[in-house]
Amino acid sequence: MSLLFEITVALTIYLFYRATQSSKIFLAIVIAWVAIQAILGLSGFYYLSKEAPPKLPLLVGPPTVLITILFLVKKGRSFIDGLSIANLTLVHSVALLVETVLYFLFIYKLLPKAMTFEGSNFDILSGLSAPIVYYFGFAKKRPNRAVLIAWNLICLLLVINASRIAVMSMPNIGLIGAEQPDIALGLFPFILLPAVVVPLVLFAHLASIRNLVIKRPSPNLLPG
Repeated sequence: MSLLFEITVALTIYLFYRATQSSKIFLAIVIAWVAIQAILGLSGFYYLSKEAPPKLPLLVGPPTVLITILFLVKKGRSFIDGLSIANLTLVHSVALLVETVLYFLFIYKLLPKAMTFEGSNFDILSGLSAPIVYYFGFAKKRPNRAVLIAWNLICLLLVINASRIAVMSMPNIGLIGAEQPDIALGLFPFILLPAVVVPLVLFAHLASIRNLVIKRPSPNLLPG
C-alpha cells in the first residue's frame, strides 16, 4: 500500500505538472514540499494519538495559503488562467487509486470504514467519472461548459466531504470511528494525502471552475 500510494502521489504531481504546461517552478515547489514532509513524516513528527496535539494545520496550512494567494494576486490568476482544464480533469482520476489505498488501510485497521467507499466517502465517483468526462468533453473536442462546471462542483463537494470525515476520524478528535480511528494519515507516506494530493485536487477543481465560469478561450480547455 505504501508503494501504491507513492505511485499515486507521483502520478498526481505529474498530471498537474502537465496541466501547468510543464512549469518548472511548480515542479520545484512541489518536490521541495514533498521532501520536507518526507523528513518530518519519517521522523514520526505527525504520529497521531489521543494525546498528540493536532499537527494537521502544518500539512494543509501552507498549500491552502499558497492557493489562496494565487487566486488573489494578478500573477497567480495569470498562472491559473494558463492551466489546461483537460489535463486538470485527468488529475481527478487518481481518486480511484486513493480510494483503493484507503480501503486497504481500513482492512489493516489504520482508519475507520467511514473513510472508505463502503462508508461515507464517495470520492471514488470522481476517479471513475474523470476519464469519461475527459473522453467525451475533450478527446472529442466538444467541451460543454455547463456540464463541466456541474461535474467539478459535485466532485469538489465529494473531496470536501472526504476531508471532513478524515479530520473527524483522527484519534485526538474522535467524532467518527472512535473504535478504529484514523492513524494512517499520521504515517509516511500517507501524510502526503492531506499535504499534496488533496490540495492539488482541490486546486484543480477551483481552477477549472474559475476558467469555465469566466469563459476562457478554448485552447486552455484542450490537453496540454
